[in-house]
Amino acid sequence: MTVTVFRPCPEPVEVARATSTAVELLEVLWGRTSTAPASPSQMRVLLMLEHQDGINLRTLADSLASTPPSTSRLCDRLVAAGLVERMVSPADRREVRLHLSSRGRVVLEDLRARREAELRAVLELMPAPKRAALLEGLEAFRDSAALRIPGKASHAKDQTA
Repeated sequence: MTVTVFRPCPEPVEVARATSTAVELLEVLWGRTSTAPASPSQMRVLLMLEHQDGINLRTLADSLASTPPSTSRLCDRLVAAGLVERMVSPADRREVRLHLSSRGRVVLEDLRARREAELRAVLELMPAPKRAALLEGLEAFRDSAALRIPGKASHAKDQTA
């Protein structure tokens, strides 16, 4: 005879606390994975450019909550390392657009592969039904989070359709 245990639906505050703890654990796991050849702040720029290809320096600075001069110096280092390319905007020659270089894409792919290996090691320790529940929950979380990011709401709707 199987006994079914009914758990009350968790409140958002409980789930937020558990999610925050999980994110902190991910940061510890991923902290063991080097971001070389880019620093963590440079890696953040690469990730932003991957999702917002061709943005200008001011938009990038705003997204980083930084100043344009600091962001410009950060991009100078990324350009020198061959991870980012600057291109003059075809619409306005005074505006410079930032693009992830092919080398920058390779760096991101490598980082993702190393991070996925860390995650796989943890997920292999979980029972299969819990992994399935986690996947379902993370997909719903991703779609809901996308609704809070300007310009991403239509993309989230496309994925759920």
